Amino acid sequence: MNFDIVFVLLALIGMIAALVWDKMRPGMVLLTVVVFFLCVGILTPKEMLEGFSNKGMITVAMLFLVSEGVRQSGALGQLIKKLLPEGKTTVFKAQARMLPPVAFVSAFLNNTPVVVIFAPIIKRWAEAVKLPATKFLIPLSYVTILGGICTLIGTSTNLVVHGMILEAGYEGFTMFELGKVGIFIAIAGILYLFAFSNKLLPDSRTDTVSEDGEDENPGNFHRVEAVLGARFPGINKTLGEFNFTRHYGAIVKEVKSGGQRFTRNLDTVVLHEGDTLVLWADDSFIPTWGESSVFLMLANGNEATEPVSKKKRWLALGLLIFMITGATVGELPVVKEAVPSMRLDMFFFVCITTIIMAWTKLFPPKKYTKYISWDILITIACAFAISKAMENSGFASMIARHIIGMADNLGPYALLAILFIITNIFTELITNNAAAALSFPIALSVATQLGVDPTPFFVVICMAASASFSTPIGYQTNLIVQGVGGYKFTDFVKVGLPLNLITFLISVFVIPMIWKF
Repeated sequence: MNFDIVFVLLALIGMIAALVWDKMRPGMVLLTVVVFFLCVGILTPKEMLEGFSNKGMITVAMLFLVSEGVRQSGALGQLIKKLLPEGKTTVFKAQARMLPPVAFVSAFLNNTPVVVIFAPIIKRWAEAVKLPATKFLIPLSYVTILGGICTLIGTSTNLVVHGMILEAGYEGFTMFELGKVGIFIAIAGILYLFAFSNKLLPDSRTDTVSEDGEDENPGNFHRVEAVLGARFPGINKTLGEFNFTRHYGAIVKEVKSGGQRFTRNLDTVVLHEGDTLVLWADDSFIPTWGESSVFLMLANGNEATEPVSKKKRWLALGLLIFMITGATVGELPVVKEAVPSMRLDMFFFVCITTIIMAWTKLFPPKKYTKYISWDILITIACAFAISKAMENSGFASMIARHIIGMADNLGPYALLAILFIITNIFTELITNNAAAALSFPIALSVATQLGVDPTPFFVVICMAASASFSTPIGYQTNLIVQGVGGYKFTDFVKVGLPLNLITFLISVFVIPMIWKF
């Protein structure tokens, strides 16, 4: 191995360790690695910065704003209320009514706002109809992931891989192309949840701090649940080191972390991203911090949003349909021939939709930067550079040769299986976009060395990078429901591991039938 390969190998090992250690945001970790590659000459300044101008990355940024516009229109809240059955029902009947429509919605919207809006409403509804909320919250997170793999815009990972494909000189994915395999995985996953989630998931874990205790607290304080985001300034500090009351004017009564509940000696509890704090707060807390990125979700058991006009809901829905339909029709050969000078793709229509939403004030245009997850964008942009460094150094080619050697006697199905497993392990340990970045150049090198069409390998990366079911740390929506539902780490393993296996088997056997080698 030459110096470049050794350096890239050590840098990637360090990157994975830093991401698992979680002492710094993923974007900064990846940016650090990219700068190292720049310093030793593996990347040029142009190659380092190309990711920041990639259409896939910009499309993800615009989709954050589109999702926010739909969220603030109130359409999602109205939808889930109509889906949840009124009166006495069973877990199976409620899941059958709720999960398929949620999967459909998440195919076109960012998963996080869907879960942020739906989770507290579902929890209140479950308490009202005397059903365990724990039977619904993990399935809610999982079906948003399953829905996301069915379209180009369903998850940022699909757009990242699509951008890398275009950069490599190949034809990218169309809007519903990934649905050719994604729909089979989604249907199988939802049927699995119908059949087994009720048996595998725990019964309700009642909150230690009860509503009856509110009168013992000073003033007009009431109970609020706050899920900590990555930008919360007290991450990796104890409550004793970080004075929550001084910062936010609320009193911490309980901390839910990793399925455990802490109600005593709270000053010694270390805070992590995804932890849920049970607070006593006044009426100003949610209006003040409701749109702050320091909290992933705030819920107080009441309707937190102001009434929104039907006109805005229909406008948001109409714009979403316009964007999806336009991007789908724009990719048709007849349209490409009719307008050869313009590329009427998802990037084109998401730009138009975002601008219309801003000018019609579906989201506050003066605050638009608050609704974009900049760390995800930096992670994506740096992922392109890391992928390029793996190609430039020869590291990707070396790994590809080893993978081909391992599967030499087993054929292309074995190669898909190995690539899926590698990508899926990375996804559960680090971030889905970083996992796709590490796997893409390897997939491209495998296909190049074999002289086959790389598309099946690209598709399997999309499926594997999104299939984060076995741990709560692999996907932000899993972190959110872990705190809200009081789940333990093992709850995700019990329900999620078979779902990972289902995704693996369908991907490995169905993908080659649709996209030939």
